[in-house]
Amino acid sequence: MNILAMNWQCTKNPLSGGAEVHFQEIFKRIVAMGHSVTLLACTFEGCKSEEIVDGIKIIRKGGRSLFNYTVRTLYKSVAYKEHFDIVIDDINKVPFYSPLFVKEPLLAISHHFFGANIFHETNFFAGSYVYFSEALIKYVYKNTPFAVVSQSTLDEFISMGFNPKNFTIIYNAFDKNNFPLKVSEKPAYPVISYFGRLKKYKSVDHLFYAFANVTKKYPNAELKIIGKGDFRDFLEKLAKELGIEKNVRFLGFVSEEAKSVELSTSYCVVNTSIKEGWGITNLEANACGTLVISSDVPGLRDSVKNGVSGLLYKYGDIDDLTDAMLQVIDNIELRNKLSLGGLEWANSFSWDKSAAAMLEKCEEVIAAWR
Repeated sequence: MNILAMNWQCTKNPLSGGAEVHFQEIFKRIVAMGHSVTLLACTFEGCKSEEIVDGIKIIRKGGRSLFNYTVRTLYKSVAYKEHFDIVIDDINKVPFYSPLFVKEPLLAISHHFFGANIFHETNFFAGSYVYFSEALIKYVYKNTPFAVVSQSTLDEFISMGFNPKNFTIIYNAFDKNNFPLKVSEKPAYPVISYFGRLKKYKSVDHLFYAFANVTKKYPNAELKIIGKGDFRDFLEKLAKELGIEKNVRFLGFVSEEAKSVELSTSYCVVNTSIKEGWGITNLEANACGTLVISSDVPGLRDSVKNGVSGLLYKYGDIDDLTDAMLQVIDNIELRNKLSLGGLEWANSFSWDKSAAAMLEKCEEVIAAWR
């Protein structure tokens, strides 16, 4: 099978996130099964116009801001030279509207919609651009088969009037070779971590307010911030305003080995985002033998099994988040139970299973198109 895919970014892009990891991990395995995959993506500073990564041929053209206006021409030039059995449209923020121009069998991938939440991240004009671009999906992609990453995402499509028969859930997973898959010894003092990009819509400031409450009972508690992003400056100032700057460590981007160590030595990992497609970071924390406390929002409620792999709290409720953190600090039996439950939960997910499901979906789409 010869597969052509389009996504705004590839995993080498400094701005890549979970959507890019999902694509790369699944389709590099499909390449290993003997198939060919070509990915169209935008450029970034210092990138090559073409290269092969994990067996996937990546063709980059056009800047990130206007790649959606470049992809149609790029698709035509590539498809003119080579026959493809199927095209994958990996929708991430502003869609490409590929059903309007793709001639081959088409499968769309969706992680989540930003919807009105985009205005939490950016200004009115940029937010309006994304908001109204997403609004057209229900018209342009109405009859397109989809692979989505969670039940929450599927429910969102159904609420927009899509036929659930056109959808398959193909879950995110994690690379088990990078994680210990055991519960490690925790420090004598409470250590809480955030792991992910530092973006405004991730609402990491909520964690700072709640952690400040925790320090009133545990003055020696530590908060580790693992990840980078344009919200870091705000968070550093907030830590000073709350008087917890000595308790907070900003680790920035860390290696896979360092990530595993930092997550393993945490009492819990907290995910405060307003919305996600899934939450790979939650599974990775569980794979380090660490429970997750997460906001009860679409996507995250799918990747956290409440009462088994972690706890869910009401998004934006600082007192509820504070109580959840104090529960796992005060109650070692609960902490151990959720940590062990998280290991079992994480072990039920596999990129190999997800890749096999995606390949089966591709074959199904091709057969139906014929």
